[in-house]
Amino acid sequence: MRFLSGASASRLPSPFLSLPRARPRCVPTSVSGSACRAAASSATSAGDGAARKPWLFVGLGNPGKVYQGTRHNVGFELIDVIAEAEGISLSSMQFKAMVGKGRIGDSPIMLAKPQTFMNASGESVGQLVSYFKIPLNQVVVMYDDLDLPFAKLRLLPKGGHGGHNGMRSIINHLKQSRDFPRLRIGIGRPPGKMDPANFVLRPFTRKEQEELDFALHRGLEAVRIMVLEGFNKSATYVNTSQASEMLNR
Repeated sequence: MRFLSGASASRLPSPFLSLPRARPRCVPTSVSGSACRAAASSATSAGDGAARKPWLFVGLGNPGKVYQGTRHNVGFELIDVIAEAEGISLSSMQFKAMVGKGRIGDSPIMLAKPQTFMNASGESVGQLVSYFKIPLNQVVVMYDDLDLPFAKLRLLPKGGHGGHNGMRSIINHLKQSRDFPRLRIGIGRPPGKMDPANFVLRPFTRKEQEELDFALHRGLEAVRIMVLEGFNKSATYVNTSQASEMLNR
């Protein structure tokens, strides 16, 4: 799978110590609302979580209007869905990424959309991970995958880059470590003999966008479950239910 080729930040204040702990907002979805209910309970009953390391959710894509709504930018789209649902503003530019900080339940999270162009995503992710000292098992990268059926999700605890240049860059900037979770978002295979490099820059049809929107809200639910109940429960939610759907077709 081949994709297109594409100053040190000033010292920043710690972003999580002064965050307000509001009740998380939940958007209507067609999937279970259990994580929303858990989030509300956690937010009202949990103790002070200021000392916890944040989760870092990174969506991959290319900056600029010309790339909006294209298959290569579904990672950006998922970050936007999470930000809107949880009331997080992606208004800060830090380490070459648009960044937003907030909480799900009582747990601090950071959302990031690298602005380096896809193939240099690791320049941003490596600096974010290093500066905020985020454990790699709490760094979740979300990106498009040609090898998954359209609008299907797959959540894995670690792995290689699979030929995806954005992931290749991230692994390189994390000192060749592959031990971080990734949420792959299926965009399907190009039709006929179309060059994959052209296919990933194609927009979605209206029908495809409707199907993708549902998948992105499954991704939102997966993120909530991951933060509130752990990675394994989230992976079961994402991977097992979809496997059953495909077997029952």
